[in-house]
Amino acid sequence: MYSRSLFTVSIVAVLCCASLSCSAEIVKIVVDDTIHPIAAEYIGRGIHEAERTHADALLIEINTPGGLVASTRDIVQEILAAKVPVIIYVTPAGSYAASAGFYILESADVAAMAPGTNTGAAHPVLGSGATMDPVLKEKLENDSAALLRSYSGKRGRNVEVAESAVRQSKSFSADEALSNHLIDYIAKDENDLFKQLDGKTIIRFDGSKQVLHVAGQPLRMYDLTVRERVLSWLMDPNFAFVLFAIGMLALYVEFNHPGAVVPGVVGFIFVLLALFAFHILPTSYAALVMIIGAFILFALEAKFQTHGVLTVGGIAVMVLGALLLVDGPIPEMRVRWVTALSVSIPLGLITAFLMTIALQARRSKITTGEQGMVGEVGVVQSPLMPSGKVFVHGELWNAVAPSLIEAGRNVVVRRVEDMTLHVEPATTGDQTAQ
Repeated sequence: MYSRSLFTVSIVAVLCCASLSCSAEIVKIVVDDTIHPIAAEYIGRGIHEAERTHADALLIEINTPGGLVASTRDIVQEILAAKVPVIIYVTPAGSYAASAGFYILESADVAAMAPGTNTGAAHPVLGSGATMDPVLKEKLENDSAALLRSYSGKRGRNVEVAESAVRQSKSFSADEALSNHLIDYIAKDENDLFKQLDGKTIIRFDGSKQVLHVAGQPLRMYDLTVRERVLSWLMDPNFAFVLFAIGMLALYVEFNHPGAVVPGVVGFIFVLLALFAFHILPTSYAALVMIIGAFILFALEAKFQTHGVLTVGGIAVMVLGALLLVDGPIPEMRVRWVTALSVSIPLGLITAFLMTIALQARRSKITTGEQGMVGEVGVVQSPLMPSGKVFVHGELWNAVAPSLIEAGRNVVVRRVEDMTLHVEPATTGDQTAQ
């Protein structure tokens, strides 16, 4: 009887330990980037991983200037539907959760900030940053404010103050956000945050209550995949523009030197990667056409020799196309002036130079082999009646003339057939050209 009870207790203890080992951890992800589709994919994957492993919570450390509305909505939907508590922590000091980051922060089960951080400035803007007409401005404001109201009140946040970040572009320091009930905690680091949270009861978005047990729990980092890292680099408009420009230059070199292979392969890959990034980013394809047009102007400069006018025009068009290329809602999601100028000027000069060299090479007279003899002036050694001998380039050649040409006369080579020169009497112009 005693052994049976001991066995039962042991089984229960093992099952309890197994259950605890499955859930006794906190999954952590770090978002230190603009909010775009890859960031949304990473956060969604982190939430699903925390759910799959029955983690106690998901910690999202965030530092972002904002990003795309569609990606922000996707992230908010994932957080609100998460089966595990989502803790969003703006850290380290000097970081921010601005614009789109503010919407994400307010959607969390627990919103926290480190000292020296800020959030807010969530007013919607057009992709190009252009001034909106009053009607469109009101529509975007109302839509964004409604999105924020739809969940911030249920999270226990101050809806009125939160809405002021949308309508008035207000920003808040960590202390201001806490005093205005926009966040729940200020913590100097993760351990401090978990100590403050441990044992606290939170109300989930579905209305259920849950007690947090996070102090002392192991923290497991859930990283970006290699694919996500590569795509995150491509999501930088400056990087994508540089890739596209270098790819176009490489293709340019391949077209002017057929058979080089390497420039063609590199250019093809770079252009494809850039086009993939432009497909995901809010790209203006009219601006992309402007950049391609710039290369056409560089080619025309080499053909017509306008003393740099077309090159300068091409550089100007490329800079303008680069600046308009990505209609990002924040400056971090647009091509910077420095990037546009530092790429366009050298690229314009290099491309025009390469094209000039290629055209000059094509126009140059062949100076080797039989074809190199065409246009050369020689001296008749034996009378051409109509065939005879002609001395050209230090060598004696068989030659044929259309009429009798006496020895000692100068002749010019018009063509070469079967090692025989076809010549005509040289004129003053032929001799001067030589």
